[in-house]
Amino acid sequence: YLIFQPAEEGGGGAREMIKDGLFERFPMEAVFGMHNWPGMDVGQFAVSPGPVMASSNEFRITITGKGGHAALPHNGIDPVPIACQIVQGFQTILTRNKKPVDGGVISVTMIHAGEATNVIPDSCEIQGTVRTFTFEVLDLIERRMQEIAEGLSAAFGAQCAFEFRRNYPPTINTPYEADFARRVMADIVGEGNALAQEPTMGAEDFSYMLLEKPGAYCFIANGDGAHRGRYEGGGHDAGPCTLHNPHYDFNDDLIPLGGTYWVRLAEAWLAHQPPADRPMPVKA
Repeated sequence: YLIFQPAEEGGGGAREMIKDGLFERFPMEAVFGMHNWPGMDVGQFAVSPGPVMASSNEFRITITGKGGHAALPHNGIDPVPIACQIVQGFQTILTRNKKPVDGGVISVTMIHAGEATNVIPDSCEIQGTVRTFTFEVLDLIERRMQEIAEGLSAAFGAQCAFEFRRNYPPTINTPYEADFARRVMADIVGEGNALAQEPTMGAEDFSYMLLEKPGAYCFIANGDGAHRGRYEGGGHDAGPCTLHNPHYDFNDDLIPLGGTYWVRLAEAWLAHQPPADRPMPVKA
């Protein structure tokens, strides 16, 4: 089967298709996905077993104190220094609570408070993202974030509203399917161009599929960006360009190679019988 999925970027389309009975209506032994990856040389693929992309999660914390005149801070409860303490405290989760060998990121990307230079605001809002490769680390980070935010707020006499939203789970390739995909790649481009996949803290909607079925999500090299000069006439916009960038340009030369991979993968899979005892996905 070919899965044509809506709302990959932010809408959780894979999750909705699964809820709608995708795998009941179309029984599958395994699922495979692909994403182009800038910076790798054209003609290369990358795939590995285990976590290859992180979970994506968002948090919003509102600290409510007591506003007042900035010249009379003793009459109020200033939420701004409390927010600063909380942000600093979050980093100890990564350095003192989480095992050093486990991946995890806490990024505070927004702090909103106040509208005037001489007024202490009533409240301060902190927002950001958390990325992990495992549910165990995610559970730890969420729990400790809430404890730190609520505990520090209470210590300074303020109130805290803690919200944590889990968006996409980690993308975890099963070993058999990842190795199967690598062998197909190697037959097409050679062993030296079937690379190990470096895990990234970016997130992927395909992760929902891999919670339901064994499979592998791989990268196909998009090149160093030299192809962009043909369309933009060179200049400062030519050259390497990361994903989610306004100057990004997909390398059309990949289409025959990517199509070949899918055809060979389907032919190889349908010509064999996967072992019944191969590892299956582990749900949270």
